Amino acid sequence: MNLSLIQKESPKPMVFVNRTLNLKKISSIGFDMDHTLIRYNSANFENLAHTVMLQKLVEVKDYPKSVLELKFDFERAIRGLVIDRKLGNVLKLSRHSAIRTAYHGTNAMDFRAQRKLYKSTYIDLSDPSYDTVDTTFSIAYAGLFMQLVEMKQNGIALPDFQIIAEDLNYVLDRGHRDGSIKNVVEKKISEFVIKDEECVRGLEKYVRHGKKLFVVTNSDYHYTRILLDYAINPFLKDHKHWSELFEFTITAAQKPSFFTEKRRFLKVNPEDGTMTNLNSKISPGIYQGGCATTFTNDLDLSPDEILYIGDHIYGDIVRLKKDCAWRTALVVEELEQEVEKLKSTREVTDQIDSLMEQKIPLEYEIDALISENIETDSKKNEKKIEELISKVKKIDEQLSPLIRERQSVFNPLWGEVMRVGIEESYFAHQVERFACVYMSKLSELLNMSPRTYFRSMKRPLAHDFQKIAPAADESLSH
Repeated sequence: MNLSLIQKESPKPMVFVNRTLNLKKISSIGFDMDHTLIRYNSANFENLAHTVMLQKLVEVKDYPKSVLELKFDFERAIRGLVIDRKLGNVLKLSRHSAIRTAYHGTNAMDFRAQRKLYKSTYIDLSDPSYDTVDTTFSIAYAGLFMQLVEMKQNGIALPDFQIIAEDLNYVLDRGHRDGSIKNVVEKKISEFVIKDEECVRGLEKYVRHGKKLFVVTNSDYHYTRILLDYAINPFLKDHKHWSELFEFTITAAQKPSFFTEKRRFLKVNPEDGTMTNLNSKISPGIYQGGCATTFTNDLDLSPDEILYIGDHIYGDIVRLKKDCAWRTALVVEELEQEVEKLKSTREVTDQIDSLMEQKIPLEYEIDALISENIETDSKKNEKKIEELISKVKKIDEQLSPLIRERQSVFNPLWGEVMRVGIEESYFAHQVERFACVYMSKLSELLNMSPRTYFRSMKRPLAHDFQKIAPAADESLSH
């Protein structure tokens, strides 16, 4: 994945390609609902989740009422972070799972503190002590964890860090299940859900091209119906109702288990939401539960004929790709702003790159001269070394403010979602491995022709950049 390519002017729509995908060969397209078919005002939704979690921590988990004073900040966390439930830290990792940024509570940890705690800076994410922020629905959870850790460090009587994380997971899950969150969304739906006519137009266009559309969501039928009634029905031209647009609507799917386990479908009566056992092959309609294996087999589909689009890197994409081999597309809503910020910092980035191209050959030359002194047991290169070091320092003095200027455009705590410094973030690495294509919103894909052939680009490898070291060698030969 080469996000620097984004900095070149890109025509809309923007669909980014990790591996070749020919839409002409796709017969069925599936969609997650939340943050995919349905676009949320994420800041409003996560603020609501933050409030509900705090209320339940006090009411259900007996936390002190002082926690109710904690204010929500949508910028406190980003997607792709890792929560160390044992030590109370929140981490941002590189593609190699190396810690690159860390916070204990709301305080940044320097490299020494990280090294003291973790010995190696590489994290084993198979360790159950770690949680990952895989979706925008986890932003409030991660931010609140940081705040509660800070309160505990300041002497407020709170449980151990691991219990805090478990309690937050419990109250967030309960808030979704008991209606504390969804009931508010239903009553004030315009504050939380963004209507997207462009998306609905695209869905109907794909149907006209013969594509079969279906929904697989973890939301229950009642909530699914309310959101699709609100966001889809008003813009339909070729269909009377969203249930005609989507041949199959599978609710309460329990992803990622839907992709990994063998479970039976229940047929949902759309009039009253009652359910009956399905004792035959699946046919167009509304369902609850079930599994991807039965769905694929009953419809006599090959896995590579199905494209599934979601926003949850693990629940929608990783397990699906590993266990079902369907083609995958990921919605990363943060990309819309991130791409614009990359464009706005292009000039500064070019200046940084230019200075680095001057600096690196000088460092090569310094190392070569020092090595020559050591190997000849002499000091003949000392003056030259001092001159070169002085040049490097002057370049660093120019670089520092430029780097700070560029960083200031992105999230003040964590920087870019897809990068840590010049490296890909761990989240970006997962996107690259498991998502065939990705985009900031569903309409970006649906604006494309249903016959589009998405071609992956040649990806530069480390040795493709072999130009700096030879320049250094050349300077030494004169």
